Amino acid sequence: MQSSPSFETFISDKPLYYKEIDHERVHKAYAMLKPHIEQPLTIHVVGTNGKGSTGRIMATLLHEAGKKVGHFSSPHIMKFNERIWLEGEDSSDEELEKAHAKLYAILGQEMSDALSYFEYTTLLAFVAMEELEVMVLEAGLGGEFDATNVCAKALSVITPIGLDHQDFLGDTIESIARTKLNSIDKKALIALQVYDEVYKVADEVAKEKGTTIYKVELEPFDALLSITEALGWADYLYENAMLATKALDILALPYKLESLKEVEIFGRFYSLLPNVTIDVGHNLLGAKALSRALKKKYKDEKVILVYNTLDDKDYESILLEFKESVKSVELIHISTGRAVKVDDLKKVLDKLDITYKNFDGIVNNENYFVFGSFYVVEAFLKKIEFNFKNK
Repeated sequence: MQSSPSFETFISDKPLYYKEIDHERVHKAYAMLKPHIEQPLTIHVVGTNGKGSTGRIMATLLHEAGKKVGHFSSPHIMKFNERIWLEGEDSSDEELEKAHAKLYAILGQEMSDALSYFEYTTLLAFVAMEELEVMVLEAGLGGEFDATNVCAKALSVITPIGLDHQDFLGDTIESIARTKLNSIDKKALIALQVYDEVYKVADEVAKEKGTTIYKVELEPFDALLSITEALGWADYLYENAMLATKALDILALPYKLESLKEVEIFGRFYSLLPNVTIDVGHNLLGAKALSRALKKKYKDEKVILVYNTLDDKDYESILLEFKESVKSVELIHISTGRAVKVDDLKKVLDKLDITYKNFDGIVNNENYFVFGSFYVVEAFLKKIEFNFKNK
């Protein structure tokens, strides 16, 4: 077998983002890998918002019911291991190293080097999860051309779709929905959608592919609602839990609603400290849901928004959405070349008449909401020197 560089060395040399992707490459790599691994029953989670939380809810419910289950998600906040969750825990360094050694040996150096960061780590998840019963597979930013779409799936779970990553996916809801929905296979479950165009496209694609379509209906689920309210979950997390349980019902997979108490959704309207709530959301659709969540949680009290964003986001509309709920914005530095220019962000804040300053830490007598991207949450945790062991 061909020896491989360590996983940490190998993956750190790959850039996270590419302006152009060879969409056939990962299919060729998967064809090389497929004869050497077993594929668990696969649930493919695709959409704009709610993929991570919906996937983790399904995975946790199945784990608590005794199923051997894994969850692949992206990106990570602090450490890569978060992306590959195996039987209730983030993968260990040893598990990643073992999967990497096998994958690299099968693909060889030329193909391994050619694959993008996301393509390689998607296939890595396949190897790491080959002995499990269920694999919950979260798409990246796309659907049809996403690396996660190389394998067959028992069910496609479509979370809310909105405008995001327009450079890659298109400028309209219809074009984005079609790109994502073109990934569906034999069965697909459609979440409650903000835009009616998504339902229309779903029906069109299902007819073209012969897919059986299921749709979540807006109807009360009192048992579920009582649990999520007791857990302090935002309304959008209740809707994601409704989607997750419906998916498991379709596949006749076992779970107990009480096991929702075991779900850890770090970074999704998560109470990090008594006066700090964090969310890795980054787009307008997410901001609308979180604006409602803030008003429900804090009533008439306003919070300090700790914020930064990437330059492809509609940050003016996002900040306008939060304006009623925030007393001021504190700008935090994020370590990525894709960050919006600070001066551009300040111009928008001036235009919206929102007070702002640079973030320099938290004080006990203020409430903080941290939002804008995974980069923002990561920067915030490092800035306040948060210790996970003491949480």
